[in-house]
Amino acid sequence: MQLIITPGGEARCIYGEEIDLAQLGELTIRRGSHVEPDPAGSWFCDLSPVSGPQLGPYPSRSLALAAEVAWLADNWLTPDC
Repeated sequence: MQLIITPGGEARCIYGEEIDLAQLGELTIRRGSHVEPDPAGSWFCDLSPVSGPQLGPYPSRSLALAAEVAWLADNWLTPDC
């Protein structure tokens, strides 16, 4: 897990359960995307909650989730994005 801490003390990460984030203080958790299948069974990742694109189609949910994490890490995680 990458944990970014800004000079102002704000911590930012792509949520995971590797560490207990509550130990850092009060949490604000928000959705970064929606990963859903279409009627044909292809998977899409909608990153509109963080002003991102729609990614996909992917043949499996796990590939869509991996694309979600990669996009968030490259485009949202760092404070200057």
